[in-house]
Amino acid sequence: MTESNPTRRLQKERVGEVISDKMSKTIVVRVERRVAHPRFKKIITRYSKHYAHDEKEVASVGDTVRIREMRPLSRLKRWTLVEVVQKSVQPAAVAA
Repeated sequence: MTESNPTRRLQKERVGEVISDKMSKTIVVRVERRVAHPRFKKIITRYSKHYAHDEKEVASVGDTVRIREMRPLSRLKRWTLVEVVQKSVQPAAVAA
């Protein structure tokens, strides 16, 4: 009954924007998806918010990140940070 490559459940991956990083080792990611309206067929944008684990705290607000589904870590966290796809452009601080 041993197999050389056991079948594993595919893990979902999403790309979204970090909208909050105020928690310790946790980021909130907004994922955008575009769907057709069921009745009028107009393309509309839907958003979903995911809490993701950021072990090294590398992501900041405005970054585009890739997250992967995993086992539950807390009441809300079911995703983990895979990589920061693009860092946000922060304006330079003005010296007084």
